[in-house]
Amino acid sequence: MIKSPPILLLSLLMILSVDTLSQEIRLKGKVMDGKRETPLEFANIALLQPGDSTIIYGGMTKLDGTFEFNASSGEYILRAGFIGYVEYFENISLGNKNSVNFGTITLEEDAQNLDEVVVEGVTSMFESDIDKRTYNVENSIVAEGQTASQLLGTLPSIQVDEEGGISMRGSGNILIYINGRPSNLSGDDTESILAQFPANSIKSVELITNPSSRYDATGVGGIINIILKKNEKTGFNGQVNASIGTREKYQAGINLNYGTEKANFYASYNWQDRRRFEIGERDRFNYLDGFSPRLEQVQDGYEVEQTHLIRAGVDYNVSDRAMLGVYFQGNFDDEVEYENISQRNLSQFGSLDSSSVRINEEWSNSGNYEGGLNYTWNIDSLGQRLYTSLSYSYDNRSQTVFTDQEYLDADGNSDPTKRLTQTNDRPRTSNLYVAQLDYEKPFGNGASIETGLKATLGNWQWSQEFAQGDEFTDFNPVVVDSLSDTFDFDERVYAAYFTYKNTKGKFGYQLGLRGEYTETLGETVRYNESIPNNYFNVFPSAFLSYAIADENELTLNYTRRISRPSIWSLAPIYRVRDQYNFSIGNPYLQPEFTDSYEIGYMKGWENYLLNATVYHRYSTDVATRITILTDDNIAIQSRENADTRSSTGFELINQIQISNNLDATLTGNLFYSKINAENIEEDFSNENFSWTLNLLANWLIPKWFNIQVQGNYRGPIVLPQGQIEPQYSVNVGVRKDVFNGKATISANVSDIFNTRNFRITTNNPRFDEKRVFQRETRIGTLAFTYRFGGFKEKNGNNNSRREGGDDFGGGDDF
Repeated sequence: MIKSPPILLLSLLMILSVDTLSQEIRLKGKVMDGKRETPLEFANIALLQPGDSTIIYGGMTKLDGTFEFNASSGEYILRAGFIGYVEYFENISLGNKNSVNFGTITLEEDAQNLDEVVVEGVTSMFESDIDKRTYNVENSIVAEGQTASQLLGTLPSIQVDEEGGISMRGSGNILIYINGRPSNLSGDDTESILAQFPANSIKSVELITNPSSRYDATGVGGIINIILKKNEKTGFNGQVNASIGTREKYQAGINLNYGTEKANFYASYNWQDRRRFEIGERDRFNYLDGFSPRLEQVQDGYEVEQTHLIRAGVDYNVSDRAMLGVYFQGNFDDEVEYENISQRNLSQFGSLDSSSVRINEEWSNSGNYEGGLNYTWNIDSLGQRLYTSLSYSYDNRSQTVFTDQEYLDADGNSDPTKRLTQTNDRPRTSNLYVAQLDYEKPFGNGASIETGLKATLGNWQWSQEFAQGDEFTDFNPVVVDSLSDTFDFDERVYAAYFTYKNTKGKFGYQLGLRGEYTETLGETVRYNESIPNNYFNVFPSAFLSYAIADENELTLNYTRRISRPSIWSLAPIYRVRDQYNFSIGNPYLQPEFTDSYEIGYMKGWENYLLNATVYHRYSTDVATRITILTDDNIAIQSRENADTRSSTGFELINQIQISNNLDATLTGNLFYSKINAENIEEDFSNENFSWTLNLLANWLIPKWFNIQVQGNYRGPIVLPQGQIEPQYSVNVGVRKDVFNGKATISANVSDIFNTRNFRITTNNPRFDEKRVFQRETRIGTLAFTYRFGGFKEKNGNNNSRREGGDDFGGGDDF
């Protein structure tokens, strides 16, 4: 029986309200672009003396368009401006309030200056907050017509290998969220999950490199939160899009929205039909007696995948301060894979001992259904807020593989007595429930608290029925008991958290504590074995900041994280890749814990933003990939808990506005990694230096088109038995608005030099191996998007204005 977290204590914290008197008044607000309804970063904010317009305070908005500063009581003129926009002025009177909220200040383009200053071409894709970075990828040209996985590979700090593995700052233990919720889609790897989401369906991607206590503690490498598109405009509006890629790649979608004063209805459908070829090579030298010392494998194949993504929902304003949201999402995937593997066993002199040809044909389909509701109550105008949500998702996947393997002797003659046929049925299902309650309370002195409860309840069931036929069964497959089983896995995580944030002059801090109680139970059918694992952990977090000057900040933070093993790592079912390569999960795998430290410095100039971070991660019970070679010359890959892993690095983000029409973001990451796995086997330790580079450049040629170039390089990644070798790629795209801005045509080529491949080197006392694998990555895509329908009404005079916030009665007639 699981006891609930201390509800009474949390309730007392949630109603805590002690306002502290301050001699200064805290002013805050947000500046938006009136045409695009996007935040204006680095907009000028000033308080002027009414008599002679002397500047009392001057500064700029942050990357999300917000501003916040202190001022004394008195009469002022508030001015907000940005180059190429009509300035906003308002007479204000600051009395004895502790804080003043200006709401949203919307700036409109200055029509007289549009010919002189082009402001619509280059917009920042990058925004920074105290505990996350947000990339606005709606306008990503190089990812048009591609999948979510391919889109992530174009972003700084993220690397996606050709087997679908995702790493951030060199760490592969990443938690993937969709719209702030853990994903429950099926698939052997993350790439299978993300392939079901077209890049065109994604609005933004949040990278949370060192999550605070309000986030789930899982994911030692951080959290990637994918935000899907959802319009919130008045009237009926939407967009349609379609793309075609080289070698049979098609995508189409429609997003619809209908907004009224009380409700916003939205629906979307996205379809993909993609064919990609795959090639690979494996070269293994083994040191076993009685076997050919060298194995060569050449792989050639393709996959054809068709996916459907359906989303619908409504956000209903129950009152002026309360909103109820209801949504549904469905993902459906059908896939066919073909694989031809040629295998050659060679003698020490390089002559052919024997060979075989293995043909695999795979059919799979899956359906994922998710629904939920959320309720937001803005208790008062000062920011006190209550949020609650409940969601449920169900996933079902079937997968069947048929194999026909032919053996040939040293002279190339077929040996029918050694021919094999195999079938492998692998059905899987899962259920995931997530319930959450969050409360926020700001105070008049600038302090605020956040607290909440969360329950995540999941069940996963994986089965496999493996059958094999030979000449004795007339090549009709017969079930092999040792390779057939069912693994049922339950995981329940109950969490509670509390954070406190405040500022004292130029010094800011956020302290947090999260407690998580975990119950897991794994059960096998064939051996009737139950493997429970229950534990409770506390995860502190601390974020400190010091504002040296405007847009000049120093930060320091610490968090403790956990990485719980997934069913893919746990299921003790042999997965047969070919007769020489198996993989199996480890049901006794323990969670991995990481202490993460970061020191950051951010400095903004008029045309340049510098963001530098020094980080260190120290992990224990590290879940790492281990490969052993059996006495039967079979390589078996599994997971084990290594003693420790440490990683120290330096990340530098340079965002440069070269001109009104050209910007670039250059990100570099240099890190040193060391893993100690001598608890598994002697000399199972490794270390190296590695680095990543990412360049994203946008160039607007006025009245013609936008050009986007993206390139990245990833250095080697250390493993206990070797390393993943370096790789690099370059992508380029162009886009042009047509039909008076209502439509967009774009074209791109990914991996134009065809260099994006996955190479891994494995070393062991019994064998040495090099493997190369590549999915089709050099792809040309042509895409078209058309936007239609009504948009939010603008003021008829097209002047800048302010909405919401406090009323000063001063107007903007300056």
